[in-house]
Amino acid sequence: MAQASFILFWFSIALYIAATVLYGYQFVLKRSKVGFWARAHVGAGFICQTLSIGANSIYHGGTQLTGANQLMLASWAMVLMYFVMEHLIKIKIYGAFLVPVAVFFMGASEILAALNPASPNEVMADPLLQSGLVAFHVGLIVFANAGFIIGAISSGIYLFQEGKLKTRRSNIITRRLPSLTTLQMIARRTISIAFPVYTSGLLLGILRAVSARVPEWWFDMRIMGSGLVWLVFGAYLVLVYRNNASNRTSSWVALGGFVMVIIVAIIARSVPIGFHVFGR
Repeated sequence: MAQASFILFWFSIALYIAATVLYGYQFVLKRSKVGFWARAHVGAGFICQTLSIGANSIYHGGTQLTGANQLMLASWAMVLMYFVMEHLIKIKIYGAFLVPVAVFFMGASEILAALNPASPNEVMADPLLQSGLVAFHVGLIVFANAGFIIGAISSGIYLFQEGKLKTRRSNIITRRLPSLTTLQMIARRTISIAFPVYTSGLLLGILRAVSARVPEWWFDMRIMGSGLVWLVFGAYLVLVYRNNASNRTSSWVALGGFVMVIIVAIIARSVPIGFHVFGR
C-alpha cells in the first residue's frame, strides 16, 4: 500500500503539472479544446490523489494528523472546491491559478514529511487524537482554509486587475482575467461558505480540549492564531455585507486573513509548545 500511495502521489503531481501547462496555454490563446484536456488532466490527477490518500490511510491504519498530511488534504480540498466552483460559476480559466497552488502544497507536504519523519505509533499515541471529534475538527479546518485561500487568490487577482485598469495598462493577461465583479463574487462566496465551516471546526476543537480537560488550552498558540483568523475573516464578511466597504478594502482584508492562515500553519509546526505540536 505504501508503494501504491507513493506512485499515485507522483502520478497526480505529474497530471496537475500537465494541467497547469495546458491551462496556461488556454489562458493565452483561449482554445476551448485545450481547456477540456486541462480539466481532464485535473480530474485524473484528483482521482490519483484521492487513491493515494486512501492507500496511505489504509497502510497506516488511519490518516495521520501530521503537518504533511494536512497539507496534502488541503491541496485535495482545493481541487475539489475548484471543480465545484467551476460547475457553479462557469469560469473555465480559474484552474490556471488554483491548480499550481495545489501542486505547491503537495510538494511542500513531501518536503515536510522528509524533514519530519514521524512514526505512526508516535503520532497516534497522543490521547487527544483518540476521538472522532478530532477527525471532523481537522477536516473542517482544512476545507475552510482551502476556501479562504481561493477567496484570497480571487482578492489578489482583483487588486492586480484593478491596478492595471486604473493605469490603463492593458495586456494579454488582464484581457483574459475575469471581470472585477466576478472576482469579487468568487471571493465573497467562497469566504462566506468557508467561514461557518471554520467556525464549526474551531468549536469542535474547543469541545475536544474541554472534554479532555487540557489545562489552559486557550493559551495554545495555534488556538490563539486560529482565533485571529476567525476575527479577520469575520471582519471581511461584516465589511462586505454590512458596512458596504470598498472592494479594494475588503480584498486587502482577505489577503490579510490568508497571511494569518500561513502564520498559524508555521506556528503549529515550528513552536514546540502547546498541545498542537503533534501537527508537525
